[in-house]
Amino acid sequence: MESGRTRTGASSATSRREVHGAAKGRGRRSPLTTWTPRIAVLSALGVATIVVPVLESDSPEVAAAQSAEALTLTDYPTTFEVLSGSLDSVTPTSLLAAVPGAQRTGDTSRSDVRSPLPSCDGQPRYGSSNGAVPESDLCTLWDGTNMLRGDAAVTLAELNANFKAAIGSDLCITDSYRTLAEQRRLAYTKGGLAATPGTSNHGWGLAVDLCTSVTNSSTAMEWLRANGATFGWTNPDWALRGGSGPYEPWHWEYLPGTTELGTDYSD
Repeated sequence: MESGRTRTGASSATSRREVHGAAKGRGRRSPLTTWTPRIAVLSALGVATIVVPVLESDSPEVAAAQSAEALTLTDYPTTFEVLSGSLDSVTPTSLLAAVPGAQRTGDTSRSDVRSPLPSCDGQPRYGSSNGAVPESDLCTLWDGTNMLRGDAAVTLAELNANFKAAIGSDLCITDSYRTLAEQRRLAYTKGGLAATPGTSNHGWGLAVDLCTSVTNSSTAMEWLRANGATFGWTNPDWALRGGSGPYEPWHWEYLPGTTELGTDYSD
């Protein structure tokens, strides 16, 4: 391709012979003279290629950006993101270490965290009578046996996760939801120690009884008394020593649920 200049006839043309003759008239250039301009150009390019990146690397911002680009991996944060603290925390907040006290984040949506009972949506179901709640309206706990109303089940599972972190074992439960027939049987066998059939909070799926392995452990009971209410679970006043009912340290109820139904029989 021609250069940007336009040729204008013979006056601007020069033959190879004329060029060669002129070169001979001026004499042959020495090798040093011929390579000096090239060496200068190559030196300048070398400085631009080597020195400039080295100088740029002295900048912390540039170095961090280059490191981030070089170390980027699919689905993982870059070094730059980690060091700059630009990543949003996605650590679940519903299950927290329980030493010395457990905590819950009440503003966190259940859809934003991993549920301690994945098969339970945590929603209460209504429309049934005490002791006649269908299994489809209840949630099975971590032991695969005991069942509670949805909201009571999920909060108890959260409490259990914290309890396990602090004590080293799951919360042991002997009883939870009770049918009307089971309430009648207990009233017959235990007399005044059982609630009137059809009035027990077990019949709503809002109460549990703990194993003696828990109630006989002062460490476990101290932890529960200090942290149970954080999750809505309490040993009601009537069941405390000196309360209006029999002393039952093993009986715990989901207070938001019993308050809602008007079945909180605390003093």
